[in-house]
Amino acid sequence: MKIAVIGTGYVGLVTGTCFAETGVNVVCVDKDLDKIKMMQSGKVPIYEPGLEPMMVNNIEKGRLSFTDSIREAVSGAEVIFIAVGTPPDEDGSADLKHVLGVASEIGSLLDHYVVVATKSTVPVGTAEKIRLTINNRLAERKQDVQFDVASNPEFLKEGSAVEDFLKPQRIIVGIDSEKAGDLMKKLYMPFLLNNRTVIFMDIPSAELTKYAANAMLATRISFINEIANLCELLGADVNSVRKGIGSDPRIGNRFLYPGIGYGGSCFPKDVKAILKTASDMGYDLKVIAAVEKANEHQKNVIFNKISRHFKNDLKGKVIGVWGLSFKPKTDDIRESSAVYLVKKLTGAGVKVRVYDPAAMEETRKQLGDSVYYAENPYDAIEEVDALALMTEWAEFHLPDLGRMAELMRNKTIFDGRNIYDPEEMRRNGFVYYGIGRR
Repeated sequence: MKIAVIGTGYVGLVTGTCFAETGVNVVCVDKDLDKIKMMQSGKVPIYEPGLEPMMVNNIEKGRLSFTDSIREAVSGAEVIFIAVGTPPDEDGSADLKHVLGVASEIGSLLDHYVVVATKSTVPVGTAEKIRLTINNRLAERKQDVQFDVASNPEFLKEGSAVEDFLKPQRIIVGIDSEKAGDLMKKLYMPFLLNNRTVIFMDIPSAELTKYAANAMLATRISFINEIANLCELLGADVNSVRKGIGSDPRIGNRFLYPGIGYGGSCFPKDVKAILKTASDMGYDLKVIAAVEKANEHQKNVIFNKISRHFKNDLKGKVIGVWGLSFKPKTDDIRESSAVYLVKKLTGAGVKVRVYDPAAMEETRKQLGDSVYYAENPYDAIEEVDALALMTEWAEFHLPDLGRMAELMRNKTIFDGRNIYDPEEMRRNGFVYYGIGRR
């Protein structure tokens, strides 16, 4: 079986590589020739644990190839996945120009039956726009070629995307024809044989499912952050509250970790997109609108704590920041609360020293020379007035407290992820601030 994956960003590259791992012949397409050459040589252009060796293995076995030619990829393909970016417009809506541009190219080349499936996160109605675009191009060519459109949203978490794809909790497939359903069942047969849950539904429901899932997870994050802020006012400990409510099986303990607000490439964008979708239909999503507002507030929590600690006199202070990516095991700094903090600190006249195991290069592209880029965590805290822990990378969990005390000018820690024990920190002479902690 041959498939094409158009777009080799995070979603496209993981999708193509993992399908190849199941025995499918995969051709991945990208317009960036330098990127194509890099991948052809077995180098991964993104940071994702476990992806590179799998990619190299499948290239060597002839199941995975890369090209800048959509014509080459589409030729003989049974399924074509669209996995290009859908960045938000200023009004929050998903920008579909890349998706529909690919659809137009497919329509100009199509000469056999194929299922065109969206992997990109797209609003309800996108499948119909893809169908119309392809049909228009076929009409221009005076060609009568049958095809189907499907929605197959991804649910990959950065840092564990390979395992998420190969061992998914569920697979959502939106179809509107039996023929498309049979073909998608064939493609996902290895997952069905391994008792993975593959849920077939109508296309609008599949398109909405991805947005609804991310909005729900964002809601849980904002909820526990709100509870954490209340804990601080009441003298309660959010960790105890979290355990207490999470023990209820109706609630569970997933995504109930207080912190500095959600970020990344999905949650902020998808929350805005579902709000815009509802608004276009004349409906006000009151809960989700409140979630977005709460998250914007939470991104300021650490800065406000730092400002209060120094009595609003930040100019000339030196602050170390551990962690820049929006979560561990990725170099992604999109909508990162850590980068947001750094910008606010530098804007207030603070000298900032930063360190991240993977995201330094991406951060430099955005922040330039406005901060000091440390070689290691301890370099980042030399002669600082305080440390802000912003991303819970494994190497930050058990630091040498004695060495930290020697290096820091003032032993003050702002723990944005609650990874440290407040009592232990205080026993070692540190002033400790967490999120909703006593």
